[in-house]
Amino acid sequence: MLIQVKSKSHLKKAYDECSKEVQDYFKYIPRLLDDFPMEVCLAYVFSRLELGQRMALYCGVVKIHKVDSELARTAVENEHMGRDTFVKFYKTIFDFKLSKSAHDHLENAAKIRNMIMHGKKTTDDNIRNAIAEAIKFAEEVNKQLYENEKSQLKPFGNLRGFAGRLQKHDKGTSRFVLKGMGFEIE
Repeated sequence: MLIQVKSKSHLKKAYDECSKEVQDYFKYIPRLLDDFPMEVCLAYVFSRLELGQRMALYCGVVKIHKVDSELARTAVENEHMGRDTFVKFYKTIFDFKLSKSAHDHLENAAKIRNMIMHGKKTTDDNIRNAIAEAIKFAEEVNKQLYENEKSQLKPFGNLRGFAGRLQKHDKGTSRFVLKGMGFEIE
């Protein structure tokens, strides 16, 4: 279901109702809404959203599959990460699909983002809704990954110490694991 946010104040309220992790992760939303055009806020939200998606994959590869962290970072950063690619890797790494609700929020937000990025006309209403959808996506992913006993991650939050003192594979084995997951790595 498409989120409907009627005004900037309603969007700020939706932001205020988010978890502390998500608020901290997207900490500049309130100021951007006050001081800049809506498109600037949307660009910020999507840059953070895409970083969070990469962090989810990176943390899953390191924590669950015990891949060398340096190789994991290189593999995830070098991968062209469209929505379909993210969803594919998410399933491969975590061994379950992105929830339908999270997927729907991502799709709804991305439609508006794509319109703006490709120079098509849109409205502030659409942009507000896209920002709300992106925030909801982050909440859903955090919830899904944290509630899973293998991952227990909140990629849209503080990830310090996410893997603990986990013994990781050597670089050779890590390379094979990453290739097996579909990452392009030398």
